[in-house]
Order: sequence, then C-alpha cells, then structure tokens
Amino acid sequence: MSTHSPEIDENAQWLTQEAYDRLKGELAHLSGPGRQEIVDRIESAREEGDLKENGGYHAAKEEQGKAEARIRYLSDLLENAYVGDAPTGDTVVPGMLVEAKIAGNTMKFLFGNREIAGDTDLEVYSERSPIGEAINGAKPGDKLSYSAPNGKDIAVEIVSAEPFKG
Repeated sequence: MSTHSPEIDENAQWLTQEAYDRLKGELAHLSGPGRQEIVDRIESAREEGDLKENGGYHAAKEEQGKAEARIRYLSDLLENAYVGDAPTGDTVVPGMLVEAKIAGNTMKFLFGNREIAGDTDLEVYSERSPIGEAINGAKPGDKLSYSAPNGKDIAVEIVSAEPFKG
C-alpha cells in the first residue's frame, strides 16, 4: 500500500481507506474461515458417494474456484493499491462521481476502481479504460473525445465532477 502520488506504478489503482479496509477484511475472511467452510462442504459432499452425480460436490468445487480467484484478485489489488484521501475539487480523478455527456447522452458514473463503489449500483469506469484515459484530469466544461474499441471517436463533455461519498 502506498499513498496517492502522480508517480504511482501504472498498474496501481487508487482506493479510499474505507474501500481498502473493507477489501482487506473480505480477503481475511475468504482466505481463512471462508476457505475452510468451502473445504468442509467439499468433504461433506465427497462422503455422500459417487462424485459424478453429486451436485453438492460440484457446486462446492465451483464455489471454491470462484473464491480462490477472488482471493488472487484481492491480494493483487491490495498489494498494488495506493490509498489516499477522497479527492476534493472538481477535477476528474479516481474517486469522483462524474456527470458527462457521452455521444450526446448524459450519464453519471463513478471514476476509478469498481471496488470503491461497494454495494451501489453505479456504473464504474476505470482510469485505464479508453474513456477513463481520456477524461482523467478533465474539468467541467471540457470537451474531448476518445476512441472506442470499435475505432469510432466518441465525443465527451464533462458536466460535473464531485467526490464520491460511498
């Protein structure tokens, strides 16, 4: 974990302290008691006999695979995250709730890592996405464009940007 700085490793993602702490707790649960619960369910299902037709066994193995993938993702994210105070002002930086006209449609979204959004249903755009790279550092009133994956240039106008209060 490091602090917010312009010279951050390009693979690092910004997280609020609250998001970092929440994810650290999730990782601790998944790698400890959560992992053991799944192992116990697999063992219990294995004792039921024929594994080819054992739905409980296959469901537990699938859950184990998903949990292990989440553990790897969280470990990498937390190891490389830079944690800082919530942004202030109206410049588009990670952690901001942005309203923008994109290809003529007004949208509101969170700019940064989806983990900052927590349980909200906000759409999230990463700073590494094509639109994210284009709007990072922009201010309300700025008009810019980015190249979509299909090669089309998409017009964007920043309407507002305010700190996300998740």
